[in-house]
Amino acid sequence: MTKPKVYVIGVGMTKFTKPGSTGLDYPDLVKEAVNEALADAKLEYKDIQQATVGYLFGGTCCGQRALYEIGLTGIPIFNVNNACASGSSGVFLCKQILESGNADVVLACGFEKMAAGSLENMGGKLDDRALSVDNHIQVMADTYGLFPAPITAQMFGNAGKEHMEKYGTKREHFAKIAHKNHLHSVHNPKSQFTKEFSLDQVLNARQIYDFMGLLECSPTSDGSAAAVLCSERYLEAHPHLRPQAVEIVGFQLGTDQPSVFAENSNIKMIGFDMIQKIAQNLYKETGLTPNDVQVIELHDCFAPNELITYEALGLCPIGKAGELIDRGDNTYGGKWVINPSGGLISKGHPIGATGVAQVVELSNQLRGRCGKRQVPNARVAMQHNIGIGGAGVVAMYRLAGGAGSSPAARTPAASGASLKSDVIFDEIKERIHTEKDLVQKVSTSFGITISGANGVTKKWFIDTKASPPYVGNQERPTEISVTVSDESFMQIASGALKPDQAFMQGKMKLKGNIAKAMKLRQLLDPKLLKAKI
Repeated sequence: MTKPKVYVIGVGMTKFTKPGSTGLDYPDLVKEAVNEALADAKLEYKDIQQATVGYLFGGTCCGQRALYEIGLTGIPIFNVNNACASGSSGVFLCKQILESGNADVVLACGFEKMAAGSLENMGGKLDDRALSVDNHIQVMADTYGLFPAPITAQMFGNAGKEHMEKYGTKREHFAKIAHKNHLHSVHNPKSQFTKEFSLDQVLNARQIYDFMGLLECSPTSDGSAAAVLCSERYLEAHPHLRPQAVEIVGFQLGTDQPSVFAENSNIKMIGFDMIQKIAQNLYKETGLTPNDVQVIELHDCFAPNELITYEALGLCPIGKAGELIDRGDNTYGGKWVINPSGGLISKGHPIGATGVAQVVELSNQLRGRCGKRQVPNARVAMQHNIGIGGAGVVAMYRLAGGAGSSPAARTPAASGASLKSDVIFDEIKERIHTEKDLVQKVSTSFGITISGANGVTKKWFIDTKASPPYVGNQERPTEISVTVSDESFMQIASGALKPDQAFMQGKMKLKGNIAKAMKLRQLLDPKLLKAKI
């Protein structure tokens, strides 16, 4: 069943700042972020039908207290506490609300007003009950032991140590990530820090835990971020918003796998398998892969988490993140720009606001509004947000299309017109994810242009060399280009016309290696296709 589309139509955020440095309380911060998002969406607060507010530190109903500063409209307001993924969990709830049809315009916001220093300084100790992370701490105690250092720094620092021991990752690889993120933040006026640090400065910064220094750790912060989301029917009724609308192509929220405690691994303990699983679910849901992505906002609470997450997301094979870093594939000029905002390490980490702030940055990147930190040709964006305890989010975004949008960001099949061959590509998509031998036999990438009646044309891309394999409409480089009519393609799929016959008769045009092109027969074997033709 196809889900209704959901869009981000307005975003806003405060500058993230050192705790207590501005004198502003959390209702002031939320008001600033929400009003900016509403102005961006060209709406008023009375237009909002439901809202979520993410935060970690505070009493009950802080969401109401904050939003009441903007208006008392009687709408449902949900307070969301899901560790460092609180804000993005609120976005997930907003998406579900819109998909349910119970609202057309909703608000996701998040905030935090924190204390200086590590999270242990936030107070509110509850000594008479279980800690939400006591089993996570036990994994550390059983492996590297416990030390007088911030617990979260030990968690992620130990995961980094384990990675170095298992895969030969160097201490400098973590420092390179922090160096990159501080450098990216120089051009972000909303960032808590906007100072460039040399690699030596990162390496020689004050030690926080083991090898990890101050500049490789996210700070505590005050700040708020907000996003206005709408339904497809609302966008259709307000076409003036389409040029700025960002589609949430897919959004996965998940929790830990059994391995988080069972394997006595600090890498697994910080949520590696959780993120790997939901990322794979996302790629299956959207038909997109990391190869389709240009820009990523990734939860770099500590530098080791960014490095380890490269592998969990499938940006590189397990154990090879150091090579990705050394190639520069995580910054401008490389394969992806990861954390152009400066990430949590430099932009700041007001916990409840972080997941929403990632949506703000990615929306602005896709809309081309990021000035000197703008990622060139940003068409597809990925979000990664994690909370120890645990909660994980991985999501994909792209510009909705319309006037002023990049044609490359639009899906060619988005017009809604259907061709007979659509069902064949749907089946090929299913087969390449379930038949490993088929993927190995074909091992080729195709770009197939299908022309139908009334001028309808669709472009399909099949890449069996990608990991995971890909079938969809998102444009990408291919080895073989095929142009064929919808009718001839269906004849090939039914067995009435062989691919080489179609080529010789001029019914199918090919560009590329002919021998590889003939591997199309493996995908269109009439004996294996289940679709009714």
